[in-house]
Amino acid sequence: MLLYLDIDGVMIPANSWRRPKMLEDGFPEFSSKAVKSLGRIISSSSATIALTTSHKHKYTLKEWNTIFKRRNINVNKITRLPKNTNHLNRKDELIHWFDAKHLKDKFLIIDDDKSLNALPKFLKDRLIQTSGSVGLTDYLADEAISKIEKSKYKLAT
Repeated sequence: MLLYLDIDGVMIPANSWRRPKMLEDGFPEFSSKAVKSLGRIISSSSATIALTTSHKHKYTLKEWNTIFKRRNINVNKITRLPKNTNHLNRKDELIHWFDAKHLKDKFLIIDDDKSLNALPKFLKDRLIQTSGSVGLTDYLADEAISKIEKSKYKLAT
């Protein structure tokens, strides 16, 4: 399973009135609810993380592994979308990626970006959309796990 993961608004709630706590690696602390929820999703599917965040190229993949590990998230593998040199919005960036890769199954998108509401149905059906000010929650983890289980069933039949 491949999890296309945003960070701001998913792992770090975006609240204008509160600056996130920075950890010693220079990156903000993840919400404890989001850490627990993402851990459940990863453990249910042996997921690989594909970073879609605007921060995806500010750190090497080795540094991203350290960032996740320091925040108590055990990731099998981390990858990321290519640099967004055309400055596409998230929706168009993902559509371009999926069109180029011809990916069909075994993925979820976890993001708070409202432009994703206009994704084609095939992609939107695999979207777990967070509230940017709340981030990833247990309820959304349940929804993600349910979608993962349904995709496993579809592949088996």
